[in-house]
Amino acid sequence: MELFPIQLLFMVVLMNRYVLGPLLRRLKGRQFDRVDDTYLPRVAIVIPLFNEGEGIYHGVRSLLEQDYPSHLLQIVVVDDCSKDDSYAWALKAAEGNPNVIVMRNPENMGKRKGINRAVKAATDAEIIVSVDSDVIVDKAAVRQLVRRFVSPRIAAVGGRTYVTNRHQNWMTRMIEIKFHFAQEWLKDLERSFRQVMCLSGCLTAYRRHVLLELEPILEARAIAGIPIKYGEDRFLTRQIVKHDYETVYTLDAYCFTAAPSTLAGYFSQQLRWRRSNLVDLLGGLSHAWRLHPVVTVHYVSQLALLLSYPLVIVHNVLTGEFWDILAFHFLVIGLLGVIYRIETRHLPVERRVHGASFLPMALLMPVTYALFTPLALLTLDSGSWETRGSANAAPAPSPVDSGGRFPPTHAGEGSTP
Repeated sequence: MELFPIQLLFMVVLMNRYVLGPLLRRLKGRQFDRVDDTYLPRVAIVIPLFNEGEGIYHGVRSLLEQDYPSHLLQIVVVDDCSKDDSYAWALKAAEGNPNVIVMRNPENMGKRKGINRAVKAATDAEIIVSVDSDVIVDKAAVRQLVRRFVSPRIAAVGGRTYVTNRHQNWMTRMIEIKFHFAQEWLKDLERSFRQVMCLSGCLTAYRRHVLLELEPILEARAIAGIPIKYGEDRFLTRQIVKHDYETVYTLDAYCFTAAPSTLAGYFSQQLRWRRSNLVDLLGGLSHAWRLHPVVTVHYVSQLALLLSYPLVIVHNVLTGEFWDILAFHFLVIGLLGVIYRIETRHLPVERRVHGASFLPMALLMPVTYALFTPLALLTLDSGSWETRGSANAAPAPSPVDSGGRFPPTHAGEGSTP
């Protein structure tokens, strides 16, 4: 059985993500997450809207309850010609709230162009907070994001996303654990050097002047002359780092969203994300050497794993050794499930899932890599959002637990994955 290449890559990636990152966070202590509570700029929350229906109403209402001075806060909803009643729900949410502005694009322009239009309209704002239309934002999120702009070099601060429907079925339970590691562990290394390479569009704050500075690059993004509409949050984050700004990620600012609950929805999401990963990792090779050396190794190892992993899977299938590599996957995933159980043992039952819920990932991971990585490579110029406005899209979430707010989950940081 020829597992050495994949084992070597796994060792590099796992050491970077699961050992070095958390170790750096603990060594750096308070320097890891500095804050400035005296910084109170004008903030505009921008929500690009497309076919969210009533969900946008609840999203806007949650933002009106932000723990931030109301005279310094503006909410801008940009409807990208929704085909349902989203625009009407947005107008209803704005009733009686002069700090809520609802705009409608003259034609379907795409998420990025809609955000750019709102950024230009928010002339009084110093900080732009991008929020997806299908999320509910925690009351303290804006304040937690803003207080981390402790240096002019920090151009973006991202927050965490929780799964609201974690107990719906085996799929959402698996994704809950996947989110735990993706957000509590995997970003620690990049956070240590303020070079986080992907901040989610679900909840991220940007300096407005940096968005305006990068607008020509964002608008010109295309492959083979075809505009690309997927992975825009990852592309924007990388461009910010490329232009010598710093990016920060915090567990203290968070929002809530529903995860895909069907295989079709999950596969659709994974294909779109796989395209985004490939395009961005390949595009970043030209300047990856300018990153901190540790982050550079981390960056290149991700791309190497992404490209070589499918080849190893196919090779083992053709040589009749698939069951051996599958056993290896179950061993690694099972170990992560045990770690998840230990780290969440202090949480109430309704706030966690069983560690064994992660085991399906041992099968889904080789399948999605073997199928979707080649498919993504062949369709990099696709303009499809895959999950955008589709029937498989998850329903809008609603606040859960105490007062619609999740308590901290990362014991080491005091407030959170």
